[in-house]
Amino acid sequence: GTDTVAFYEDEEQLKKLCNFLRSSDGPAVREAVEMDKRVYYLKGEKLVNFMVEPKKGTKWPKDLPKFKTRQEAIAVCKELCNYQFMHRSIKRGKGDLVISRDRDFDESGIFTWIYEGDKSFSHMMTTLLIIGFLFCVCFPIWPNFLKVFAWYMSVSFLLLIFFLVTVRGCLFLFVWILGYDFWFLPNLFDEQLGFIDSFKPLYSFEKTKEGQLMYRIGIAVAFFSFCWWAVTQPSEFDGFVKGQGDFIKDLYAGTLLSDMSQADKENIDKPKMDSLEDLLAKLESSDDPEEEMLSDEEQLEKMMESLMDEEEDLTDEE
Repeated sequence: GTDTVAFYEDEEQLKKLCNFLRSSDGPAVREAVEMDKRVYYLKGEKLVNFMVEPKKGTKWPKDLPKFKTRQEAIAVCKELCNYQFMHRSIKRGKGDLVISRDRDFDESGIFTWIYEGDKSFSHMMTTLLIIGFLFCVCFPIWPNFLKVFAWYMSVSFLLLIFFLVTVRGCLFLFVWILGYDFWFLPNLFDEQLGFIDSFKPLYSFEKTKEGQLMYRIGIAVAFFSFCWWAVTQPSEFDGFVKGQGDFIKDLYAGTLLSDMSQADKENIDKPKMDSLEDLLAKLESSDDPEEEMLSDEEQLEKMMESLMDEEEDLTDEE
């Protein structure tokens, strides 16, 4: 017993124990607010019980000795308080805690975790987030091959989501017609779950509720009618399939919603100046009576002044 307590007198070993206790394999904790900050707390008795007799299925770290008696666990819990890895709190109301003046560990007390674990992963993710943000902001100066790669990745991800949603819907529809509810990745779009939990379970299968027979018959008739149309009208269905193929090709080529000519795309960064024909057309279409009274020489002189003014404006902009 003395060897176990002596082992945890080292601060680094206590940190390893805290990492385990704060992990998903550790004891259950509750959320509360203390000093306007969200914290996690548990009763001292539950902490000691877990350290002496971990819950079933818990994998205790191999490099940490187990506790054989409650006295050993209580002694180490006192060390946790001394190193300020946790502190004693008082419950002021539901979900509201205040720091207790009594700092000693007691099984009947409530203790709030101060230790937040190793922050290396959190700092790394924050750094990657900042780098990713700056990388996206600099999109206009990306080389062309990176822009094309980003476009292909975006389109591929969009098509993947569309394909996944379509397959899930069709599978549900086919099985629902037979009287059962079948969902592939039922929690995929549950916003309350984390990324990993969104893919659990892989599928769900249960019998449909009563009173849906007429709806299933109607959907079945509509589905088989579509299949009959696809078989009996192959030319129209083939045109539909070809149209979808052309849509995907245009999507990857970036020409789906293009309303610009190739020449306009190539000259998009070049300054735009009216040609001589455009300027003459503007002069001829002018409704100003004073301009109509001008002679040919005066009109030519005015046109040259207009060209010089435009050239000066372009020079100033550059």
